[in-house]
Amino acid sequence: MQTASKKVINGWAMYDWANSVYNLVITTTFFPAYYAFVTSTKNFPDGVPFLGRHFVNTALKDYVLAFGFLLIALLSPILSSMADYRGSKKNFMRFFCYMGALSCSIMFFFDKDNVTLGLLCFMFAGIGFYGSQVFYNSYLPEIAAEQDRDRVSAKGYSFGYVGSVLMQLVGFGLVLAIPDSPLPLKLTFLLVGVWWIAFAQITFKALPESNKSERKARKNVLANGFHELQIVWKQIKAMPVLRNFLAAFFLYSMGVQTVMLIAIDFGIKILHLEDTKLIITAVIIQLVAIIGAIGMSRLSVRYGNIRVLIATVVLWIGVCLTAYFITTEIHFYILAALVGLVMGGIQSMSRSTYAKLMPETKDTASFFSFYDVTEKLAIVIGLFSFGIIEDFTEHHGGMRNSVLILVVFFVLGLLMLFYTAHKQRKAQIRL
Repeated sequence: MQTASKKVINGWAMYDWANSVYNLVITTTFFPAYYAFVTSTKNFPDGVPFLGRHFVNTALKDYVLAFGFLLIALLSPILSSMADYRGSKKNFMRFFCYMGALSCSIMFFFDKDNVTLGLLCFMFAGIGFYGSQVFYNSYLPEIAAEQDRDRVSAKGYSFGYVGSVLMQLVGFGLVLAIPDSPLPLKLTFLLVGVWWIAFAQITFKALPESNKSERKARKNVLANGFHELQIVWKQIKAMPVLRNFLAAFFLYSMGVQTVMLIAIDFGIKILHLEDTKLIITAVIIQLVAIIGAIGMSRLSVRYGNIRVLIATVVLWIGVCLTAYFITTEIHFYILAALVGLVMGGIQSMSRSTYAKLMPETKDTASFFSFYDVTEKLAIVIGLFSFGIIEDFTEHHGGMRNSVLILVVFFVLGLLMLFYTAHKQRKAQIRL
């Protein structure tokens, strides 16, 4: 196949520009800062009440987000199968886009009297973001030839980092213009939703309509999604390199995604950073992530995807071990830069490696659904493990103890990557 036109590629990448503002502005900066302010011990001295129990505020956020990811994992195979069968991939992508964007905007009404509303909006924004990613990712092998997938994948992440930093700067400007008030943070939630929907229109206009699957559903619509995953799993089991790569991806994703989701919470709770410093930290992460995504794409041409991933996971282990001991702001900024470097690279490289190892198929939605379910289940385990360790060791280390479980996940992922490299050499597969 040939890579699609520049217009289609840029249109595809623009969705990263549109929705990455959720990942940076909501998940990793403004929401954690505002949530910490609203749910502080000043407002809730006995912990945040939720479902009849009082929780450590950050642990509760981890639990809610983990539950959201579990819902995504359960919905993903059903929806991707429906989209693949009915040829309506773009429509489902649009639905989740709008769900996520509107949830972000409704966060404007989140305050100490509406904590449940804030947490639910946070969860549904995540469902919208990651639900739409299933369909977004599945377009990659349809619009890019195998030799171009690393480059195109990295382009999407680069667009996302640039777009999210621009929106971040808008929010930063509001914080400086209206200091000592929660209003700038709330206005930013509203603007994120508008940004997401507005720029997504470029993507929806540029992407081609998907063809209906040539295969007919053998079961009802709800069951068919999981049936499709069974079909995909049977194919994956017969491909040792792909199977072992997915196992490695599952293990190190428990660490990668959890770090991305709790990094700012760590700065707030352990180092007591101010909002402006948190925003600066997030901008550092995103700017360096652009270099990481592009740089690792180029390194993969010379050294191969698996070798680059092995080196990246080693760096992640170093990040987590360093985080356990840090006590100063400057150490946190250095660590944030390192997180950004490896964050962009490992996400882009993982997605393109999977696309390269996939068999030739028209059923890209189901294959990427399997990939996304693997990632989301990893996030559920990572977040829940992090949250429960913090919850039960709140007065004896708390978040620092939680970081150590991430080291375990990364080490296991690293061992599986070495095994994948062995299988790759044995099968003489070039990546």
